[in-house]
Amino acid sequence: MRLIYTDILFYSILVYLIENDLRRGRYVVFNLHVHLVFVAKYRRAVFTKQVLDDLEVIFGDVYKKLEAELVAFDGEDDYVHLLVNYLLNVAISSLVNSLKGVSSRLIRKKQYPSISKQLWCSALWSPSYFAGSCGGAPVEITRQYIEQQNTPH
Repeated sequence: MRLIYTDILFYSILVYLIENDLRRGRYVVFNLHVHLVFVAKYRRAVFTKQVLDDLEVIFGDVYKKLEAELVAFDGEDDYVHLLVNYLLNVAISSLVNSLKGVSSRLIRKKQYPSISKQLWCSALWSPSYFAGSCGGAPVEITRQYIEQQNTPH
């Protein structure tokens, strides 16, 4: 039996999935990651190293409650980047609302001088955010695999 390009591509995707950490449900196997970017209100430079360290701990606690995993976290003085491995039944918007709400409340409770001077209202975050899907096979490879299926006539 001859292997054609789509078979090789399919097997390479399977090998990728087997080698990576997969999450399993009753009828599903999945590996979902999202890249999130949150910006400080008014794009103010309010985040110090100490604030970012506290945000990482706070985000980690929220993830545990949602059965998600914080894969990577970092930021600069006015925004943060997060890479999250999340469950199928969690909507990204719900995840973002939980993260922003809890972190804003707890960080403001600690009364950091950099934040209290720059932000006079009760919000830490801008209402907007960036969410990008990531992980798995690249989109172009997946598209090629789908297009090269043997469609019945």
